[in-house]
Amino acid sequence: MAPEKADLVARALRRALEAHAGQTRKGSDVPYVTHCIRVAALVMQHGGTPEQIAIALLHDTVEDCDEVTEASLTVEFGTRVAAQVAVLSDTLPGDTVSRKSPWRERKEAYIARLRGADETVHLVAACDKLDNLRSLVADIDQHGVVTLERFSASPRQTRWYYETVREGIGDVPQELAAELEALTRLLARHIPEASVER
Repeated sequence: MAPEKADLVARALRRALEAHAGQTRKGSDVPYVTHCIRVAALVMQHGGTPEQIAIALLHDTVEDCDEVTEASLTVEFGTRVAAQVAVLSDTLPGDTVSRKSPWRERKEAYIARLRGADETVHLVAACDKLDNLRSLVADIDQHGVVTLERFSASPRQTRWYYETVREGIGDVPQELAAELEALTRLLARHIPEASVER
């Protein structure tokens, strides 16, 4: 990796560590930033560019950290990285960490952005959802479907979301797509209804 590209990744890692300091994963004491690092590692494993690795490290900062905005990321990392992070952010205009739009509206907007995005975003999104599904399915296997109660969405909404996101991601490396598909099917076994409450 060229020095300037390595510097981009290093700066993104520092920013993610700062932005997510003190945050933990839902229902655990695990630092939240571990998710960002795992997603970045998956992006690297599947041939991602330094830019995609940086996007992976930063992908939840706008969504989960009030002090980070697309504008601030543009200053720090450039327009392209900031714009791709914005595509991956599960927020609508006016949302804050403590006050977000309804779940369904946010997810539908995210899926629409994802479908209109390029393969740069698709790889990061696939790695993000893969890491989430690995954790979620492992927790369900260990603790049962009661695990799903820690989320604001119903179990059926959760299944719908992951199945719909998988359809919208498009072409990603075969190994990544296969594991994502397998975990989506495993989740479906625990949640028999695919439809979302209307």
